[in-house]
Amino acid sequence: MKIYPLTLAVLLAALAVYSTSGQCLAEDDNIQHTKADNPLARNRLYKGESIFTLKLLEAVNAATPTENVFFSPYSLYHVLLLMYFGAKEDTEKLLRKGLELHWTEDKPVVWQAYNIGKKSQIARFNMEKSIQFSSIDKLFFGTQIPIEECMEDKFFEEIQKLDFESDPEEQRLYINNWVENSTHGEIKDLLIPGSITKNTKLAIANAAYFKGTWQSKFKPENTKKEIFYVSSDRQEFVDMMHVEGTFSHAANEKLGCHILELPYSGEDESTRLSMFVFLPPAEPNALDKLLARLTSATDILSEIVNEGISRRVDVKLPKFSIEKTVDMKTVLGRLGMGRLFDDKANYTGFSSKTRIGFDDAQQKSKITVNEEGSTAASGTIAFSFRSSRPADPAMFHCNHPFIFLIYDYATQAVLFNGVYRHPE
Repeated sequence: MKIYPLTLAVLLAALAVYSTSGQCLAEDDNIQHTKADNPLARNRLYKGESIFTLKLLEAVNAATPTENVFFSPYSLYHVLLLMYFGAKEDTEKLLRKGLELHWTEDKPVVWQAYNIGKKSQIARFNMEKSIQFSSIDKLFFGTQIPIEECMEDKFFEEIQKLDFESDPEEQRLYINNWVENSTHGEIKDLLIPGSITKNTKLAIANAAYFKGTWQSKFKPENTKKEIFYVSSDRQEFVDMMHVEGTFSHAANEKLGCHILELPYSGEDESTRLSMFVFLPPAEPNALDKLLARLTSATDILSEIVNEGISRRVDVKLPKFSIEKTVDMKTVLGRLGMGRLFDDKANYTGFSSKTRIGFDDAQQKSKITVNEEGSTAASGTIAFSFRSSRPADPAMFHCNHPFIFLIYDYATQAVLFNGVYRHPE
């Protein structure tokens, strides 16, 4: 299977020059912060990320209510986290709230959790053969920008300087090429002509890439044309994959849906990743109700990954490919974070001498699901929430709209997620 990354770039154009004082992360970044070595910090960052993920899913769905959806909350979260490190005053508070960082007001603690997570991800997947995952952050500063010394010190691996003033078009092509290379050629032409100008001061980007194969593969000879029920009055044919095997399966009463786990093949527990498919009843507005319940149940992900029963399941899943560009500025506005793009937003943590402000946020993503790997599943099933086990094998036939996500057990993070409504 292949899941093809998503890349997000946040662009900014901002101009006025002024001076201010203060450190980029704290009043004095050299002070030893007592909580900085707290082993719970990274877990709390993951927890905040999972809450943000579910809110984001509902917001993206609301912005595109009739389309298929696919994006990486993980990628967006990382870009916003970098914005948080450079934010001050009300902008910092807004990002702390939006990113669910209420567990601390100490930026160095969040930075250390971010840094540990980055190094851990490289160590876990660097030599992995069955599963490939990478997430790379970049702070593309204009060469003329006087970056805060502490910012350069803490983000020296992420910072790269580009000459936006002399040739903005060449720098746009350079960033697009970086994205394409970082995503193994899958995400091309992220930034359209004109998106980088002579006034651009900073572009923050993340490139995320994932590729994996199923533990239980679908046999190509079993893939058949079948009907997919887009709605009560619309049906279309899809290439429906089929496999019968042992999977973790649950009926979740809180969400009012059935959930199937489709694990990817990995060498050890540290690289354990799975796709989870959320199948609501085949009835009007079932998908919207499920999204609303997911958003309101903040601890639901940790519950979901542990509640399934291992059993024989007859699975049918559509074979599909989705490629989407999402206007994340609009989506963030729906989450109450629109002021991140206001003229009054404060990002003096990046530079105290040059005003920096963000104009736009775009994300482009792609997923390919086939018999070898990644799957988005939706099925017709009798929905009963009795505690007794139904007769084997259970049927999970995916022929109406559903939600799916790619989950990393080690970090408890959702790497990619989406909504499949109809064949494209």
